[in-house]
Amino acid sequence: MSKPGREVVVGFADEKLSEAYEGLKAGRFEDREFFGALSTAIDALKKNPEAGLPVSRALWPKLYVKKYNIGNLRKYDMPRGWRLVYTIKTSEINIIAVLLEWFDSHKKYEKRFGYKTG
Repeated sequence: MSKPGREVVVGFADEKLSEAYEGLKAGRFEDREFFGALSTAIDALKKNPEAGLPVSRALWPKLYVKKYNIGNLRKYDMPRGWRLVYTIKTSEINIIAVLLEWFDSHKKYEKRFGYKTG
């Protein structure tokens, strides 16, 4: 996906998500730990926006399709079963990894994606 001369940018799908990310810095220990993992993931996406795994279209939550009009969906696995979900948008000038949502528990991730949990 990367082409020479195209800048890779990582952004948030909306202001609320951006504010939540910034809020993690000043939170309790677990929040700061999660902030560190997210920051590491963002750095990895800046180097390679395809660092995450593609999610099969059949598994895309309808919310993402309706709200963000996505054409692709990827997930980035972080420590402790945490997940970051994003889409990639491209233009002639840049490649943008748009962060849609993150999950600080695998249970929340499974719920969003409609997986059956025991």
